Amino acid sequence: MIKILLLEDDPNLAKSLMKYLQRYDYEVDWAKQGEEAIDLSYDNKYDLYLFDVNVPLVNGIDVLTGLRQAEDRTPTIIISAQIDIDSMSKGFAAGADDYVKKPFDPEELLLRIKAKTMQLKERILVHGYSLDVNSNEVYHDNVLYGMGEVQKSIFIELLSAYPNPASKELLMEALVTQNDGALRVNIVKLKKETGLKIEAVRGVGYKIL
Repeated sequence: MIKILLLEDDPNLAKSLMKYLQRYDYEVDWAKQGEEAIDLSYDNKYDLYLFDVNVPLVNGIDVLTGLRQAEDRTPTIIISAQIDIDSMSKGFAAGADDYVKKPFDPEELLLRIKAKTMQLKERILVHGYSLDVNSNEVYHDNVLYGMGEVQKSIFIELLSAYPNPASKELLMEALVTQNDGALRVNIVKLKKETGLKIEAVRGVGYKIL
């Protein structure tokens, strides 16, 4: 099920939007103000953010800016009554993927949500890296990421398994010399190259934290 974080301070709009999206099998968490949205984003893994701009404490643009600075690349749609070019520009500059002007037709928003979540089915997103499941290509911040074949094969297995561990047996298949020492060396190289935290899971394999 696709999981969405909705940041909206209007309870009537939020409740009606949640009810509408749940009809189409989306799971929606509701934050009434910016700090609550930040807390929820750190405690949960979401597939999509829906952020209003004018909300209490921390506005939606600042919330998104902070998330992007923390390397959270979750697709984000801004929903706002501010329809001037300057406001829209600020939204996209903060890292928004789309911008919907209030008042909006729920069906239009649903189409935009489907367009963003369809992309999720074709890509696995992990800490700024993504795996195109059709081409088996790895990207970093949407730029093709170049790496050796052994490292790439190991990385693909780790990305595919995230947030669960990839089995040692699968990871070994990428190696020319298949032993624990060679696997550990390649994991260390991968951690250094990508900057990701990768740890051993005893009796299973390795996982990206």
